[in-house]
Amino acid sequence: MPPTPQPWPSRPPAPVTADAPEAIARPLLTQSWLDLTFVHWAADPADVAGLLPSGTVPDTLDGVTYVGLVAFRMHRAGWLRLPGVPYLGTFPETNVRLYSVDAHGRRGVVFLSLDASRLVPVAVGRLGFRMPYLWSRMDIRHDGDTVTYTGSRRWPGPRGARSRLTVRKGERITQPTGLEHFLTARWGMHGTFLGRSTYLPNAHPRWPLHRAELVECEEDLVAAAGLPEPAGEPVSVLYSPGVPARFGLPARPGGPRTP
Repeated sequence: MPPTPQPWPSRPPAPVTADAPEAIARPLLTQSWLDLTFVHWAADPADVAGLLPSGTVPDTLDGVTYVGLVAFRMHRAGWLRLPGVPYLGTFPETNVRLYSVDAHGRRGVVFLSLDASRLVPVAVGRLGFRMPYLWSRMDIRHDGDTVTYTGSRRWPGPRGARSRLTVRKGERITQPTGLEHFLTARWGMHGTFLGRSTYLPNAHPRWPLHRAELVECEEDLVAAAGLPEPAGEPVSVLYSPGVPARFGLPARPGGPRTP
């Protein structure tokens, strides 16, 4: 049976802004994202709409949406204003993500899978927050101006799904293009928690971005997430040394912030 069509937003999508629309004074979560590589392929909105949470539709730029493969090092993830955890809160991660917008015009990302190398955060993310975390063997290696990210899935599956990305960092971007802003300046996450669609806002400093060359890309995480295998070369490859980030209290995509 084909997926039920999602309603289009009742408000226009919010403008894409390089800076967070509002600060988060009382964070629910804090963490830093370091040594990031963003690899993106163009996608037909019809191919991804059925994978988005209720109350959201694909966010598009000139009629096109995107599939992202994002590899990085999570650093000192923590709760509230407590210091981030140095060991359990620090690990490599690679996620497959889509781009969404809800009825209030809030743009966000939707994670289809999040491979991480620490079992305890994976279990907490899956059981406590119903996020699609997966336990994987992972590594990040630097060699001059190149960075290599490797991963092989352990649990729950599909077991053996893997990725190997190598990028060569290029020049610093002083004026990101509209597409580069669209893919990176995302100030919230759409998901489902306890059977209800939610929106989790985030804030962080403006991304320091570099264009990058994709030296190697062998992966089956995108297909394992239920998407068509990427066709052709990616339309965007970016690198960032990273930013500290804060997540605020969740809100419902179609309603007010939850208490």
